[in-house]
Amino acid sequence: MEALKIYFAGDLFNSKDIGGNLMLAKTIDDVSQHRYLTMLPQDGECEVVDRTSQAIRDADFELLLNCDVIVANFDGTDLDSGTVVEFCFAKMMDMPAVLLRTDFRDCGDNDLPDGEPWNLMCSHYPRTAVCCMNAMQIYHQCKANFPDKLLDRYYSIIAAGVVSALDTVTAQPSWLKSGELLSQYERIIKSVGGSMAERFPAPALQKLAVRKQQSRLYGKI
Repeated sequence: MEALKIYFAGDLFNSKDIGGNLMLAKTIDDVSQHRYLTMLPQDGECEVVDRTSQAIRDADFELLLNCDVIVANFDGTDLDSGTVVEFCFAKMMDMPAVLLRTDFRDCGDNDLPDGEPWNLMCSHYPRTAVCCMNAMQIYHQCKANFPDKLLDRYYSIIAAGVVSALDTVTAQPSWLKSGELLSQYERIIKSVGGSMAERFPAPALQKLAVRKQQSRLYGKI
């Protein structure tokens, strides 16, 4: 079966973000034995010729629409607004999602019985798994036990958690059926506006719907 494409949503504003995204993406691909292929928005944004906010936004939406699942990095005392928008967009398409948090700070609505360390409006969605890992604890464990392979082991542990969560959500039943994909994508293209209709003319959108049907992530009507 063809590898499922991951849209990796998260901060990409500094060297730590960009380098960390790259390392984790590669490790996820390796740990999953290439059952998943991670797509980084930071790569696509480099190729946008028209450096307007709309062009960059639309390029990210185009990449997201072409992916099969989403991993959203929910680190930070307040979530990155762009990541939240992308996560909501993915939920409109019933994409399996993993919310990854490696930040050990206690934030959001975590004091509620079923709360999580972010605003409650980002919680409790179908086919969505939460993967919370304490990055500092993992770092110290790897430093103590694998000092010669610290970086590799560090990212391997986080990647293994992500892959396990992805396997869980991709096995869950969808609310969106395969025969409904095309009409749902047409609605989404209209709701986003911008240049999306130009990026996805009818033949391209039909081809995309067929590919998603073949992914077996969506049940038959």
